[in-house]
Amino acid sequence: MQTLLNSQTEAITKLSPLKVGALFKRPGTGKSRTAIELIRSVKEIEQVVWLTPFRSVNPKVAGSGIQDEVAKWGGFEVPTLFIGIESLSSSDRIYLELYRLLEVRKTFLVCDESLKIKNGDAKRTKRIQELGQLTENKLILNGTPVSRNLLDIKPQFDFLSQRILNMSDAEYKNTFCEYTKITKLIGNRRFSKEFITKYHNVDYLYSLIRPYVYEADLQLDVTQQHLDVSYEIEPEIKEEYERLKEKYLDDEKLQMLNNNIFLEMTMKMQHLYSCAEDKFTVTRKIIEAHRPEDVVIYCKFVDSRETCQKLFPGVTILSIQSDSSSVNLQAKNVTIEFDKTWNFADVDQYKFRIFRTGQQRTCYHYYLDGNVKLEGLMKGNNLKKSDLLNYFKTCTKKELKEIL
Repeated sequence: MQTLLNSQTEAITKLSPLKVGALFKRPGTGKSRTAIELIRSVKEIEQVVWLTPFRSVNPKVAGSGIQDEVAKWGGFEVPTLFIGIESLSSSDRIYLELYRLLEVRKTFLVCDESLKIKNGDAKRTKRIQELGQLTENKLILNGTPVSRNLLDIKPQFDFLSQRILNMSDAEYKNTFCEYTKITKLIGNRRFSKEFITKYHNVDYLYSLIRPYVYEADLQLDVTQQHLDVSYEIEPEIKEEYERLKEKYLDDEKLQMLNNNIFLEMTMKMQHLYSCAEDKFTVTRKIIEAHRPEDVVIYCKFVDSRETCQKLFPGVTILSIQSDSSSVNLQAKNVTIEFDKTWNFADVDQYKFRIFRTGQQRTCYHYYLDGNVKLEGLMKGNNLKKSDLLNYFKTCTKKELKEIL
């Protein structure tokens, strides 16, 4: 069996004396292997329950799910349940059956992708925290460092133990956050929303959680190449693109929706050229430069995904929104971003499906760039890791016409 990495050994040494802990390790650093060894270090456990995103329990690519990862490292000597986190909110039956099991069996409870319990008011978060109260041994895993949004931290550590922070939601918010409330009149209705403007006492917060956290970045002696590939959009599609832009940039709509129509507008505009003929031509050339079995194509739209599946047999075709995390694709070494996304977190995540511990080949990441302004905006958003959507909500009609 493969020797543990230094970061894995350090994490086990730090967290094994504790009953609860948090592994905030970058994707590809071997979180699952670390968690497995931590669980094995606990005696008298009667079962393991591993909560993880549904896509990890039921992966589209055979052999890439969490069950395969646990089996790869020898599994456990006790019964193990792998449950999609989403099921806890969508299925009362699954939640109640799991609740009863945790009541009668000494369980080690793992919550993978723990940022999914960041909203304290969500049904899923409440149920996960209720399950957490039934067992002493718990571990949360996440592929990013401690969240910059301090409000995300509390529900995660309350799941581990409410004694770590030992304060109510109101006390926590008033201790660490400065916020303002904005009320807008849209039509005849008033909408209010709170915005955090500043954080306070961050060092104090980290001092409370630091004993339970192990963080690690990915250190891998493998080269990554990031390659931009241009393609041409047919003139008739570009003409329709301009027509649709004018249709949506209507003064009345923008005023009524306060520019919240922007995401819908850009989605429809992008969808127009999602299956541009030259897109498939350049994609075929990329695949021919490698091996089909080494390539993963990430699509945003159903029709572009289905067309890629027909045209490129032997290539793995996935959704950039739902398949960009929680699976291990280290047997491949090429990604193609077929459709762009505003969400830079998805882009960051899907690269780590191939660039991860165990990868020994150069990783190639291709990004398809169409010849319209929207493509440049989305690309720039991901490079800057900024929230352009909120910026666009403040733009005038004239400004939107210029940037689109």
